[in-house]
Amino acid sequence: QVQLVESGGGLVQPGGSLRLSCEASGIILSRNVMGWYRQGPGKQRELVAVIYSGGSTKYADSVKGRFTISRDNAKKTLYLPMNSLKPEDTAVYYCNANAVVWGQGTQVTVSS
Repeated sequence: QVQLVESGGGLVQPGGSLRLSCEASGIILSRNVMGWYRQGPGKQRELVAVIYSGGSTKYADSVKGRFTISRDNAKKTLYLPMNSLKPEDTAVYYCNANAVVWGQGTQVTVSS
């Protein structure tokens, strides 16, 4: 059974940084498509970043150059360091495996 547990969210000022982590069990990260999604207040869930089994990555235009998706296969952990955060980045961030399995989410709030 695949389980994903996110952590690292919190309250940060505009321009600040956070690093999200997603601990995975029951899955080999390097053999699957792993992604981060987010859902802001009153908005639909959207793709933030994805890393494919071969290591290539894809980002939403709104986070390019600010967020970086990576994985540590030995630690079975997916990461999302986020820099230059903006109020519009406020959302619940979800870890995802193969667009099928979801974590419980972690809240990120960007506010002064």
